[in-house]
Amino acid sequence: MTSRKELANAIRMLSINAVQKANSGHPGAPMGMADIAEVLWRSFIKHNPLNPLWDNRDRFILSNGHSSILLYSILHLTGYDVSIEDIKNFRQLNSKTPGHPEINCCPGVETTTGPLGQGLAMAVGMAIAEKILGSFFNRRNYHIIDHHTWVFVGDGCLMEGISHEVCSLAGTLGLGKLIVLYDNNGISIDGKVNKWFTDNTNHRFSSYNWHVLNNIDGHDSEKIYKAINIAKKVLDKPSIIIFNTTIGFGSPNKSGKSEVHGAPLGQKEVELTKKNLGWQYSPFKVPDHIYKKWNAHESGVRLESEWNKIFLLYQEKYPDLALEYKRRKLKQLPIVWNKKINDFILKLSKNPENIATRQASKNFLDCLGKILPELLGGSADLTPSNLTKWSGSKSISNNNFFGNYIHFGVREFGMTAIANGIYQYGGFIPYTATFLMFVEYARNAVRMSALMKVHQILVYTHDSIGLGEDGPTHQPIEQLSSLRLTPDLSVWRPCDQLETAIAWKYAIEHNKHPSALILSRQNLPQISRDINQINNISRGGYILRDCNRIPDLIFISTGSELHLTVLAFDSLVSEGYAIRVISMPSTDVFDIQDPSYREFVMPSIVKLRIVVEAGVSDFWYKYVGLDGKVIGINSFGESAPGDLLFNKFGFTLKNIIKQSKSMLEFSKNK
Repeated sequence: MTSRKELANAIRMLSINAVQKANSGHPGAPMGMADIAEVLWRSFIKHNPLNPLWDNRDRFILSNGHSSILLYSILHLTGYDVSIEDIKNFRQLNSKTPGHPEINCCPGVETTTGPLGQGLAMAVGMAIAEKILGSFFNRRNYHIIDHHTWVFVGDGCLMEGISHEVCSLAGTLGLGKLIVLYDNNGISIDGKVNKWFTDNTNHRFSSYNWHVLNNIDGHDSEKIYKAINIAKKVLDKPSIIIFNTTIGFGSPNKSGKSEVHGAPLGQKEVELTKKNLGWQYSPFKVPDHIYKKWNAHESGVRLESEWNKIFLLYQEKYPDLALEYKRRKLKQLPIVWNKKINDFILKLSKNPENIATRQASKNFLDCLGKILPELLGGSADLTPSNLTKWSGSKSISNNNFFGNYIHFGVREFGMTAIANGIYQYGGFIPYTATFLMFVEYARNAVRMSALMKVHQILVYTHDSIGLGEDGPTHQPIEQLSSLRLTPDLSVWRPCDQLETAIAWKYAIEHNKHPSALILSRQNLPQISRDINQINNISRGGYILRDCNRIPDLIFISTGSELHLTVLAFDSLVSEGYAIRVISMPSTDVFDIQDPSYREFVMPSIVKLRIVVEAGVSDFWYKYVGLDGKVIGINSFGESAPGDLLFNKFGFTLKNIIKQSKSMLEFSKNK
C-alpha cells in the first residue's frame, strides 16, 4: 500500500533532482512542505487538471515563489500539462517551469509570485473577489461561486511589511474562505531567523481577527489533515495554520540549515537523501502506482461536471444573470459601451468646464459606473481627495459584500497588490487610487501589474508641485518619469476634462496591461479642439495648435502646464514666429503609433523643441534631442501655494516665451 510519506517523497525527489540538474534553485522549502502539499492537494483542493481555468476551482497561491519547483512537481503529479521534460527543464530558457511561478506560462499557476508577501496579498484579493462576485451572482440553491483560496507562505512573506497591510484588512473583512498555510521552518538565507524575526505569529494573527491553528507538526499527515479540516469549517474569519517544519527534510547533512534554502544539494547529498527517504527510483522516475494515487483527472472531471449541471439549471432559472456572468468572465464590454461613452465625450466637448482633472475623472466615473458593473474601485484612505467614489458606489464591509468600493485604509502597497489578485480572479476591472507621490509605497506591486499584464487602472492625483502647501514630502517630481519607464504600463497625464475622459476610455478598452491616470488637484482650463484633434487624443500625442508652414519651434507639454504653451503660442505667433503645440498626454501610446503619424506630428526636420512639464526633465530628451530644451524640475519642491511654486520654478508664460526666443535667436545666428 502506498503511504502518504511515499507520495510526499515523490515531490521531494522531483524537486531536488530538478534543482540539481539546473544547478540552480531552492530545494529546502519544497522538501520541508511536501507533506503539507500532499495532504492539501490530494484531500482538499478542488480543481480539474484537464481544465485549469474552470471557474469554480479553488485558488492556490505559492507566495514563497522561490520554492516554485514544489508547485511544478505537484502540477506534474496531479496531471496538469506539465511533463517530466518540463520538470527537467526547470529554470531553462523558454521552459514552462521558470525560476519563480509566472502567470500564463505554466498551466495551474494562478499568478506570478516571487517578491515575498505579494502572493499573499494577491490571494487576499482573490478571496475578496470570490466573496463580492458570489454576493452578486449566487442565489439560493445555486451557489455557482463557492470555493476556497489557499496560500503557502514562508517566514520571509510574514516579515515583509505588505503581509501586515493585507492580513489586517483580510481579518477586518472576515474572509472566511481564505486559508494560509505557514511554513514555520525558522530558516532564511542568512541563517536562523530568531536573530531578527521573533514575532509571536499566533498573537499577531489573532489580533487581526484571524482564526489561528498553532504549533502543528508539518510532517505528520494525520495532524496536517485535522488542522486543515478544522480551518475549512471556520467561515467567519480567515485562517492561518502555523506548521512547524524542517527545511530540507530528508537530507542527512543539510536539513535544518540555511545552505539548503537556495542552492542545489550536490550530487552526493542527493544520493544520501534518496537513501534516507527510502526512494528506490532513478532521477525523474516516478512509478505508476504513485502517479495513480496523485492523478486528479477523474475527480477533477467529476467536480466540474457537477458544477456544470448546477450552472445549466442556474442558466434556465436566471438567464439574464447567467449572460452577465459569462460576459464578465470573458472580459467583454457591454453592447452599449461605444455609444454611451462616445455620447458622453461629445457632450464634454460642447460643455467646457474649468475643473481639476481629478474632478473630471470623478465625473467620468459616474458615466462608467452605470455601464460597467464589473468596475471595482478603492482608495488608500484618500477617497475625498482622489474623488474615486461615484454616485453609485457602495462600500463593502465585513457583513456586506454586495458593493463595488473598497476602503483599503492607508495601505498603498497592499491595495495595489490586492487589486492585482482581484483582476487575476476574473470578473472585475479594478481601479485603485492614492496621491502620485505615494506610488513610492506601492511601486513593486505596480511593477507586478505591468509584468503580469494586469488590467488594473491606477488613479494618481495631486500630480505636481501644484498641490501646494503640503510641501516636498507630498509633491511628486521623479514619479511620473519612473512610471513612464516601466514596460507594459500605459501612463496618461491629461490636461483637461476631455483628455481625462479619453484617458479613462483607453484604460478600460485596452485590457492587456495596466494604465496609470495622473490627475491634478487644482482646476485647469478646458482647451478648445476640433473633431480631428479630439479623435487624435487617443493616439497619445497630437497637434493642438499649429501654423500654416513648417514650424520654427515645437512645444510639447502635458497636464496642468499645457495651457501655458497655448498662451505662449498665441504670443509668439502674433510676433510672426511659426509655432506648433503638441499635447502629449501619453508618451507610450504616442510611441506605438505608425512612423508616418509620429513624423507628421513631430517632424524630424524641426530641431527646436521645448518640453514644458512640472517634473524631472531627463525623460524628455528622447523627444527634444540635444538642440532642445526641457522646462522641468530637477530638485524637490517646497511648501507654498501652488501658483507661487509654479512661478518660482519657471512655469510662467514670461519664462516660456523668454526660453523660446533665446532658442530661436541662437538658431538664427548660428
